[in-house]
Amino acid sequence: MNQKKSVLSVLLAGILWGLITIFIKCLSASGLDAMNISLIRMAVAFPLFTAFVSVKDRSRLRIAPRDIPIFIGTGVVSVVLFNCLYFYTMIHSQASIAVVLLYTSPAFIMIMSALFFKEKITAKKGISLILTAAGCVLVSGIAGGGSAITPLILMTGLGSGLCYGLYSIFGRFALKKYDTLTVTEYTFLFGLLGSLAIGRPAQTLSVIISQPGLIPWCIGIGVVCTVLPYLFYTLGLKGLDTGKAGIIAAIEPLVGSLLGMFVYSEPRTPSKIAGTCLILSAIIILNLRERRAKRESAEAIKQKNEA
Repeated sequence: MNQKKSVLSVLLAGILWGLITIFIKCLSASGLDAMNISLIRMAVAFPLFTAFVSVKDRSRLRIAPRDIPIFIGTGVVSVVLFNCLYFYTMIHSQASIAVVLLYTSPAFIMIMSALFFKEKITAKKGISLILTAAGCVLVSGIAGGGSAITPLILMTGLGSGLCYGLYSIFGRFALKKYDTLTVTEYTFLFGLLGSLAIGRPAQTLSVIISQPGLIPWCIGIGVVCTVLPYLFYTLGLKGLDTGKAGIIAAIEPLVGSLLGMFVYSEPRTPSKIAGTCLILSAIIILNLRERRAKRESAEAIKQKNEA
């Protein structure tokens, strides 16, 4: 997969993940908690994705038993724990705070990528990371001192960032042996098993049955905010290093900010606008500089051949 398509895939994943705020707000307002919503998300995503893979290529459904721990990592740690921590932070705090704490994930990704894959933390990545972090803080409004974060919210928010970042690490190991479809399939399988263990299925089903209007929202969080973005992100990892993918996916808080301003009529403050610009700048810097380097390299090769 070429670089351009990989970047586009990760950007699409970030945009779709950013839409999850809408679904969480609706489902939590109906009496469902973070663990219930995690169960709904996986219960919808897994059978739909399994049907898709079965039609496309049944051979993608096979893995070696010795690789199960990798998928426990992607499914239980990076989906179930992430869901619960992120949804809890969003429900019991503010969406903006949840997003800011979640996007400590690029820092976790870069550190872990340096440890496990020997990826260099370049100046370009460092600058992009700083711009992303500053943009998230400005978008949230935390910089203005109007938000109070309790120790529990701080822990759950940072925990969501760590679990989110770990998907890039586990996913990279899995992609060394398996196709994108296989990785996503088994991530959802173990995500569903983990969610069943903690999501109180009977209670969750009871709430949905008593409020049939929730069904479209349940389907939406499973398809729009789960199946499609995980597929796009995992596909993007094939052509990008994990540190870069983590920063590009930071378009998610930008989407959340725009939703807040235009859907929920949140104030369009200068800090939000500035934060939006910083996040976009981080993504542009991360990609345009690399393109320039490639172009310069190609020109150097051409000149050498001509000589």
